[in-house]
Amino acid sequence: MSGDEGVDTEKRATLRRFAALGAASPFVGLASGDSDSETPDAIAGYVSARPGTHFSKLRDDLKLGTGEAQHHLHRLEQEGAVDSRKDGDYRRYFPAGQFSEFEQVTLGYLRRSTPRGMLVALLRDPSVTASELATTLSVSRPTISKHAKDLEAAGLLSRDEGYAVAEPETVLTLLIRYADSFGDGAAQLAADADSLLRYDPD
Repeated sequence: MSGDEGVDTEKRATLRRFAALGAASPFVGLASGDSDSETPDAIAGYVSARPGTHFSKLRDDLKLGTGEAQHHLHRLEQEGAVDSRKDGDYRRYFPAGQFSEFEQVTLGYLRRSTPRGMLVALLRDPSVTASELATTLSVSRPTISKHAKDLEAAGLLSRDEGYAVAEPETVLTLLIRYADSFGDGAAQLAADADSLLRYDPD
């Protein structure tokens, strides 16, 4: 088997796996007029499993070309299957009509390693300090301060007296629901969900 054939086989297997998720979507088959109808279903499935993903991540994980990904995402947006929002240098994608603006913003930050680590740590221990966050996440104190400022501006964090997660149950629910797509920290958080869902900042 040549290298190109190996890549194509891997790509088809990846598309097939996510297309199975897309098949459960009410938007399945919207782009079935395309000769490559498995691709839009795979994109819909990927976005459903990983809401808040950005374009480059989706393109690379599904092994699509840039133009190919842009074409299908544009069509899925036009046909009401996918929503997107600009997030700094990224454009992030969501299943259409499933998330509030706050949830979309939250998912965008949860797709970023350091902000996600901060939110996970604060949900576990609301009294954790900036210095402790820096140590836990192996980043500098100024890095924590920068991300805290961004999270506060986005409405996800209060810095009035230390740090406090805004709408902690919403943030926690999103972390738990999509834990598999967020990595080990979120997965461990999901395992401790029973106690954390009773979290009360007061």
